[in-house]
Amino acid sequence: HRALVLTGFGGYDKLKVQARRGGGPRPGEVSVRVRACGLNFADLMARQGLYDRLPPPPVCPGMECAGTVQALGDGVRDRQVGDKVMVLARSGLWQEVVNVPVSQTFLMPEGMSFEEAAALLVNYITAYMILFDFGNLRPNQSVLIHMAAGGVGTAAIQLCKTVENVTIFGTASASKHDSLKEGGVTHPIDYRTMDYAEEVRKISPKGVDIVLDPLGGSDTSKAFNLLKPMGKLITYGVANLLTGQKKNLMAMAKTWWNQFSINALQLLHQNKAVCGYHLGYMDEEFELVGSVVSKLVNLYTQGKIKPKIDSVWPFDQVADAMRQMQEKKNVGKVILVPEAPKEESKKEEN
Repeated sequence: HRALVLTGFGGYDKLKVQARRGGGPRPGEVSVRVRACGLNFADLMARQGLYDRLPPPPVCPGMECAGTVQALGDGVRDRQVGDKVMVLARSGLWQEVVNVPVSQTFLMPEGMSFEEAAALLVNYITAYMILFDFGNLRPNQSVLIHMAAGGVGTAAIQLCKTVENVTIFGTASASKHDSLKEGGVTHPIDYRTMDYAEEVRKISPKGVDIVLDPLGGSDTSKAFNLLKPMGKLITYGVANLLTGQKKNLMAMAKTWWNQFSINALQLLHQNKAVCGYHLGYMDEEFELVGSVVSKLVNLYTQGKIKPKIDSVWPFDQVADAMRQMQEKKNVGKVILVPEAPKEESKKEEN
């Protein structure tokens, strides 16, 4: 079968489609015919050698996919051949067929497309745990969401809308503001032309209750200073490290130099909380993650959340898919599929 393989660290050209020979599922595993895969910011960092949860290359990346169970390993009782499932893993899912432990699969709800299923797990689990488990989001609070048009951003906005009267500040380039407003962002801010901290203070002089920080570096300090008393900052990424196709040592040095640091005593005087979240280190927490997924599936079935798909790219165009995301052109989730969508292949035949 075909798989996307990271052959070394660097630019977009380091990902190649290669043929892999796969065996059947081992005991406790299921074999899944993959129909769609999610692209995440961590995958962009992994390509540059900046993501610590990826084994060394050559390696198949990919933390989430969706497809159909085509074979069961010994001892698997709670899945059947033909089940439509979403899969979460540390890596290895960008291929046409994957063998995974059954504990890493979740049944897709009725009516959900494979593309939506591949867009759900990483972004919505992250947004849910940040907002509710760490952030303790309640009615009448305010939230600042960076990269609000991205995968976690759009998930977080939808989840904020499930709580009464939450004020959402969202940073994104100006061209995305209309779609952010439609999605429920109260105050979109163009971080490219304005100081977002000043803009937040103009509207809410005391600051906000929760900041979602995927940026790192000096933005984490800005976030901490924007918190109201009893406010919470949840840092979950270092997007500031990504400045070009390849690893940029200047950006790394600058981000580390500006890395936010505070001691327990200072926290005590500030009445604020700082939390760190990394889904990649949750891979042993099956019960915890499983309970979040079942809540998300319920919200999807009630029509309260719906993954927003930005674009769908065949494996052969993985470089374009990554560029779309790294240059922040996407509104919603970027999806990879093993082969080109049907319409295109028909056009080529004619």
